[in-house]
Amino acid sequence: MSRGHLRIYLGAAPGVGKTFAMLNEGWRRHERGTDVVVGYVETHGRPRTAEQVRDLEVVPRRSITYRGAQFSEMDVDAVLARSPQVALVDELAHTNIPGSRNAKRYEDVEELLAAGIDVVTTVNIQHLESVNDVVEQITGVRQHETVPDAVVRAADQVELVDMTPEALRRRMAHGNIYAPEKVDAALSNYFRVGNLGALRELALLWVADKVEEALQSYMETHGISAPWETRERVVVAITGAPSGEHLIRRAARMARRSQGDLIGVHIVASDGLAGEGPNALLEEHRTLLRDLGGEYHEVVGSDVAGAMVQFARAEKATQLVLGATRRSRWTELTRGSVIGAVLREAGSIDVHVISEPGTEPPRPGVALRPRRRERGELPLRRQAAGWVLALVGIALLTVVLRLLHGQVNLTSITLVFLLLVTVVAAVGGRWPALAAAVVSSLVVTFFFTEPLHTFRVAAPENVLALFVFLAVAALVSTEVSALARRSADVQRARAEAEALARVAGGLVGEADPMPSMLGHLRSTFDFDAVAVLVEEWTAGGWSRRRWAHRCRRRPRSRLGAAGARGRAGRRRAGAGCRRPPVLAVFAAQLASALERSRLEAEAAQARARVEADELRTAILRAVSHDLRTPLASIKASVTSLLQGDVDWTAEAQHEFLATIDEETDRLDRLVGNLLDMSRIDSGAVDVLLRPVGLDEVVPQALGSLSGPGDRFEVQVPETLPRVLADPALLERAVANLAANAVRFSPPDRPVRIEAAEVGDHVDLRIVDQGPGVAADDRQRVFEPFQRLGDKANGSGVGLGMAVARGFVTAMEGELELEDTPGGGLTAVISLEPVAP
Repeated sequence: MSRGHLRIYLGAAPGVGKTFAMLNEGWRRHERGTDVVVGYVETHGRPRTAEQVRDLEVVPRRSITYRGAQFSEMDVDAVLARSPQVALVDELAHTNIPGSRNAKRYEDVEELLAAGIDVVTTVNIQHLESVNDVVEQITGVRQHETVPDAVVRAADQVELVDMTPEALRRRMAHGNIYAPEKVDAALSNYFRVGNLGALRELALLWVADKVEEALQSYMETHGISAPWETRERVVVAITGAPSGEHLIRRAARMARRSQGDLIGVHIVASDGLAGEGPNALLEEHRTLLRDLGGEYHEVVGSDVAGAMVQFARAEKATQLVLGATRRSRWTELTRGSVIGAVLREAGSIDVHVISEPGTEPPRPGVALRPRRRERGELPLRRQAAGWVLALVGIALLTVVLRLLHGQVNLTSITLVFLLLVTVVAAVGGRWPALAAAVVSSLVVTFFFTEPLHTFRVAAPENVLALFVFLAVAALVSTEVSALARRSADVQRARAEAEALARVAGGLVGEADPMPSMLGHLRSTFDFDAVAVLVEEWTAGGWSRRRWAHRCRRRPRSRLGAAGARGRAGRRRAGAGCRRPPVLAVFAAQLASALERSRLEAEAAQARARVEADELRTAILRAVSHDLRTPLASIKASVTSLLQGDVDWTAEAQHEFLATIDEETDRLDRLVGNLLDMSRIDSGAVDVLLRPVGLDEVVPQALGSLSGPGDRFEVQVPETLPRVLADPALLERAVANLAANAVRFSPPDRPVRIEAAEVGDHVDLRIVDQGPGVAADDRQRVFEPFQRLGDKANGSGVGLGMAVARGFVTAMEGELELEDTPGGGLTAVISLEPVAP
């Protein structure tokens, strides 16, 4: 049986029309003769959405009893038994009630797909696991129902249901999304224009990334290596030249106009002509690139032009930006033109050569090298120059010395040719020099040794001289060539060390340097993949941790991810043979980073112990003071009542008893808060979540408080959906917040307690009109033994707010503080509603 196809309608926020679109598609398929059923649809009371069900077959839901309440979920067994061609299943991220077939609805959908049933479903961007924290930062609301990104990315089709923030707010204002009593709260909270705009952009970016993944997979499957201009990617070459700032800004403007990506690359030349390495301007250009939104990469390569083009292809670049060179014609002839080589190798990549102001030419380290060379080889242009110098030099020397025939002896002639061989060795290396030595010996024999114009030598001493000349020339050429290779190795090692130093310097201060370190290691040496395996001894034995970093897009070679291997790593004498020393240094850096992480963890534990000691000290100080105060009042009242020589009036006795009652309640609350805080800190809070009505909890919480009840104005509609909470913990949290609000409110101003459904959660707001708390101090309010506000030394040990947040957090809710319009503080408890 073939697997079913999954189609997902993705929205940026509730109300954009996902369910509407899903039902419309189901109706269209039904009209074309497809067997379509509604497995589950949630209209949220929207009449126009409900109308779209029309005469589609709806599979009855399954009723589940949980903690005394009835809930309905999709009946997976009934849908499987019905076996339609297409099933419409709303709200993919929904969490099923305990007792259901699966914990999450996307697991239900997976069963339908495995049975060969096509599924059309819906999900909002805020429910995707990867963006859950970003959505919380944008909206201030934590989404507890999430779906793994892999589930959505694996869908056959993902369609974005888009709507502008203004249009969505109009729909909200017209009552097409929420009930009228919820509109104002929603528009002023979750459905603000800024929130909706940010969520919309987040959804667009996620879908664009999904499309790019699909396109990349298609191109790799069909062997398409040339970039497709679906999205502009501008790569700019950074050399550290004075005119580099102008070049980077120009490339940034090109990327911005095309809404594309900006990527900077610096090629560290690894040959003997690497020059003086990066100058001070390189770090400034690197900072400028990042300030302009670009991404910096550094690659070590001897063939600068080839490395640049290959990097651009690996990044799927569509444009490559280079600075115009001011080299002389002779320099270009002898060392080559990077621009010319890039133009020849770029293929379908657009190359822009920017005329830049400035007088200094680019660094010699970015000169062209036609191809990669093995370790110890000189650039091919130098070898070619050596061959040319050997041929031309021998011919010129022969002509000149023939004109001077009779004025110089054979010894001087051989020394002149030996000097030429030495120069050829310094320029072109061993093989041009050896060839020059052999040809020079033949020329000297033919043109300058008696008898002339033959290869016969009449005098025996001349035979010995020629052999000595040939041996010395070969020895000198070998030594000079080795010296040139050692110079190239030194330059290469310096370039790699400089790259390593910049990597190490850039990682200072990072919380987790391992991913960045591996990324720099891969890009610096142009590796396909890098993996680090660390073995650690723990109480349970040896354990292993593994970090890996692969190319983001198309691999740069055919090598796999088993270790850190370069493109030429298959050959024993290849580029991979020169990596171990530098890799050892990188390994030392990695070890230092891991050691730093371990020390930071130990320091954090030490800080935690210090904080615990400080907390114990604060508890002792607070308790020693705040326990004495009510006990002293109780003791004084009881002592007065027990005095037999005083005839207290009934009014005085009532006052003493009222004081005892009030101080006993205060002492009870104090001890209760201490015990609750101890339970929260130790993680011993037992939470029994079940559907709870706020209209039941709030009166009970207020009834547990001493004092007049007319200090509160309660507006908690009975029509609100029930919330998932522990009734006892919620009651204690509300009581603490209400007591705190009364304590800081003026006597003539009541405390308002309101509740409303806002988006996908229910908010309970405790509003006072006291002095309020500064925004910078609001988090301190929730710390134990903190007393802020207009009564800096008021009663209590400062545990009420800490206990309230601890209980709300234990119930998977949220407790935040807001300003009250007109002055004061508003505590907002957000809880998850339970579907009826």
